[in-house]
Amino acid sequence: MTSTQIVTLVVLAVLGFWSVGAYNRLVRLRNAIANAFAQIDVQLKRRYDLIPNLVETARKYLEHERETLEAVTAARNQARAAADVARGRPSDAGAMKSLGVAEQVLTGAMGRLMALVEAYPELKADQTLRELSEELTSTENKVAFSRQLFNDATLDYNNAAQQFPTSVLAGLFGFREAAMLQATTNDAERAAVKVQF
Repeated sequence: MTSTQIVTLVVLAVLGFWSVGAYNRLVRLRNAIANAFAQIDVQLKRRYDLIPNLVETARKYLEHERETLEAVTAARNQARAAADVARGRPSDAGAMKSLGVAEQVLTGAMGRLMALVEAYPELKADQTLRELSEELTSTENKVAFSRQLFNDATLDYNNAAQQFPTSVLAGLFGFREAAMLQATTNDAERAAVKVQF
């Protein structure tokens, strides 16, 4: 065997080991996204389970606000359906975008419900409603934390899949860019509160 053949074999072996290592790293990072989404999914399920109880508690006080209660229920069902799709494809950009939109609609409907609660002192004083609201707030905080972990895992995966030379391998094996899960508040809710005296 000539020295050229030996060098060629060594280069091919190094390239082969690098390819296996890079492929396995991309798989590990993609699985980290699925794991991170599973954490979000646990909190979303808890949130979706709390909402019907909150609506039922409010229903007895807000009979004439049926439209708002129905909007919350419909938004919850849409968000739950989007979460079911996202659960099966946590690295799919379309599934994450649909979940983000559905969650934004649900957050808006919940905001309208909570505004109504504030307008009714007897409802606001209801112990069950207060407990459910506290649980929901706690769950929202856990969702935000889980979303951050998911987005961190997505960033790590996307960075690995887009950096050269791994990007070539990622393209060959179908490692597509994963989408981050955006915050579920809209721009109007993010605006700073203005106080006037």
